[in-house]
Amino acid sequence: MMMATMLTTFDVPLRLDAQGTIRVGQSRVTLDTVIGAFHQGASPDAIARQFPAVTLAELHGTIAYYLQHQAELDAYLQARQAAAATLREELADRSNPVGLRGRLRAQGAEQRRHGE
Repeated sequence: MMMATMLTTFDVPLRLDAQGTIRVGQSRVTLDTVIGAFHQGASPDAIARQFPAVTLAELHGTIAYYLQHQAELDAYLQARQAAAATLREELADRSNPVGLRGRLRAQGAEQRRHGE
Protein backbone atom coordinates (compact mmCIF):
# COMPACT_ATOMS: atom_id res chain seq x y z
CA MET A 1 0.00 0.00 0.00
CA MET A 2 1.33 3.42 -0.94
CA MET A 3 1.13 6.23 1.51
CA ALA A 4 0.14 9.62 0.21
CA THR A 5 2.96 12.12 0.55
CA MET A 6 1.99 15.32 2.22
CA LEU A 7 4.03 18.38 1.47
CA THR A 8 3.95 21.09 4.04
CA THR A 9 5.66 24.41 4.33
CA PHE A 10 8.18 25.18 6.99
CA ASP A 11 8.88 28.37 8.86
CA VAL A 12 11.94 30.29 7.79
CA PRO A 13 14.35 30.04 10.72
CA LEU A 14 15.31 33.71 10.58
CA ARG A 15 14.28 36.58 12.78
CA LEU A 16 14.97 40.29 12.85
CA ASP A 17 16.17 41.52 16.24
CA ALA A 18 15.57 44.96 17.78
CA GLN A 19 18.75 46.36 16.18
CA GLY A 20 17.76 45.20 12.69
CA THR A 21 20.14 42.24 12.61
CA ILE A 22 18.93 38.99 11.04
CA ARG A 23 19.57 36.07 13.41
CA VAL A 24 19.18 32.33 12.94
CA GLY A 25 16.52 30.57 15.03
CA GLN A 26 16.41 31.74 18.61
CA SER A 27 20.20 31.99 18.77
CA ARG A 28 22.41 35.07 18.59
CA VAL A 29 24.13 33.67 15.49
CA THR A 30 23.76 36.14 12.61
CA LEU A 31 22.87 35.51 9.01
CA ASP A 32 26.20 37.19 8.17
CA THR A 33 28.09 34.49 10.08
CA VAL A 34 26.25 31.55 8.54
CA ILE A 35 26.41 32.83 4.96
CA GLY A 36 30.03 33.90 5.39
CA ALA A 37 30.94 30.37 6.47
CA PHE A 38 28.84 28.94 3.62
CA HIS A 39 30.69 31.14 1.09
CA GLN A 40 34.00 29.94 2.51
CA GLY A 41 32.96 26.38 1.70
CA ALA A 42 31.78 25.20 5.12
CA SER A 43 29.02 22.61 5.04
CA PRO A 44 25.90 22.97 7.18
CA ASP A 45 27.27 20.13 9.35
CA ALA A 46 30.53 22.02 9.93
CA ILE A 47 28.67 25.24 10.72
CA ALA A 48 26.43 23.34 13.17
CA ARG A 49 29.50 22.00 14.97
CA GLN A 50 30.84 25.55 15.23
CA PHE A 51 27.54 26.99 16.50
CA PRO A 52 25.73 24.39 18.62
CA ALA A 53 22.94 26.87 19.45
CA VAL A 54 21.72 26.49 15.87
CA THR A 55 20.17 23.23 14.69
CA LEU A 56 21.16 21.53 11.48
CA ALA A 57 17.60 22.00 10.19
CA GLU A 58 17.82 25.76 10.90
CA LEU A 59 21.10 25.95 9.00
CA HIS A 60 19.74 24.09 5.99
CA GLY A 61 16.65 26.32 6.05
CA THR A 62 18.78 29.46 6.32
CA ILE A 63 20.97 28.47 3.40
CA ALA A 64 17.96 27.44 1.30
CA TYR A 65 16.24 30.76 2.04
CA TYR A 66 19.45 32.63 1.18
CA LEU A 67 19.76 30.81 -2.15
CA GLN A 68 16.14 31.62 -3.00
CA HIS A 69 16.48 35.29 -2.01
CA GLN A 70 20.12 35.87 -2.80
CA ALA A 71 19.83 39.32 -4.39
CA GLU A 72 17.91 40.83 -1.46
CA LEU A 73 20.05 39.17 1.18
CA ASP A 74 23.30 40.05 -0.57
CA ALA A 75 22.17 43.70 -0.52
CA TYR A 76 21.47 43.37 3.23
CA LEU A 77 24.87 41.73 3.83
CA GLN A 78 26.69 44.39 1.79
CA ALA A 79 24.96 47.17 3.75
CA ARG A 80 26.01 45.49 6.99
CA GLN A 81 29.61 45.23 5.78
CA ALA A 82 29.63 48.92 4.80
CA ALA A 83 28.22 49.93 8.21
CA ALA A 84 30.82 47.79 9.97
CA ALA A 85 33.62 49.36 7.92
CA THR A 86 32.41 52.84 8.84
CA LEU A 87 32.24 51.92 12.51
CA ARG A 88 35.74 50.41 12.41
CA GLU A 89 37.08 53.64 10.90
CA GLU A 90 35.37 55.75 13.56
CA LEU A 91 36.72 53.56 16.34
CA ALA A 92 40.21 53.61 14.85
CA ASP A 93 40.10 57.42 14.67
CA ARG A 94 38.98 57.67 18.29
CA SER A 95 41.62 55.28 19.59
CA ASN A 96 44.51 56.35 17.37
CA PRO A 97 47.57 56.34 19.64
CA VAL A 98 49.59 58.58 17.28
CA GLY A 99 50.05 61.89 19.03
CA LEU A 100 48.21 60.70 22.14
CA ARG A 101 51.03 61.66 24.50
CA GLY A 102 51.14 65.19 23.05
CA ARG A 103 47.37 65.59 23.25
CA LEU A 104 47.36 64.42 26.88
CA ARG A 105 50.20 66.81 27.79
CA ALA A 106 48.41 69.71 26.11
CA GLN A 107 45.20 68.80 27.89
CA GLY A 108 47.02 68.64 31.25
CA ALA A 109 48.71 71.97 30.63
CA GLU A 110 45.36 73.54 29.72
CA GLN A 111 43.75 72.19 32.89
CA ARG A 112 46.64 73.49 35.03
CA ARG A 113 46.32 76.92 33.45
CA HIS A 114 42.61 77.09 34.22
CA GLY A 115 43.06 75.59 37.67
CA GLU A 116 45.55 78.23 38.84
